[in-house]
Amino acid sequence: MATDINKIIRNLLEFYDFSNKTIITVGAGGGQLIEYGRVSKHVVAVDYDQEALDKLKVNLIKSGLDDKFELVHSDFYLSGFKGDIVMFEFCLHELEGPETALKHALTMAPDVLILDHWPDSEWAFLVDEDEKIAKSWTALNLFPLKKIQKFDTVQFFHDYEEIYQKVKVQGEVSISRISGFKDKANFTIPMSYGIVLI
Repeated sequence: MATDINKIIRNLLEFYDFSNKTIITVGAGGGQLIEYGRVSKHVVAVDYDQEALDKLKVNLIKSGLDDKFELVHSDFYLSGFKGDIVMFEFCLHELEGPETALKHALTMAPDVLILDHWPDSEWAFLVDEDEKIAKSWTALNLFPLKKIQKFDTVQFFHDYEEIYQKVKVQGEVSISRISGFKDKANFTIPMSYGIVLI
């Protein structure tokens, strides 16, 4: 990834104590943030994307964490696991009806943690997720927030081709928004994100 994942992991582990907790994680994706699993009791990773779960499995084996994680190919709304915390990993904005997702999460665990892009993040705008992110933060603010913290980092790219490969799946709007980087090399793009506990 083009950002400092280790810094995001450190921020996450300082924000919340995962020690001996049963964690239900949504959007674990390729498994970039799995270090929280080291101190946990058990992690149930729910994802509707089988390819993402396959990548997660590979990363878990490489990290020696495969015995801590249970991978579940399912729609989050259909899952009814119980745990100490439900965590959304940069995915609440991708879910249909973020308010409904948060309400469902609160039936599964007493703590719900959201790690996602901040509403004014330049990176979120470039990848055409700004409107979805604004919607998810509006939903978040309907709940009593126990703790909230904003973090700033950057996405680093060697050249336009690298950023193009990263954002092309986002579609034409995103490709249009990165056009200003065509002649640039070794550039950074600010990325703000937040961690919220409800």
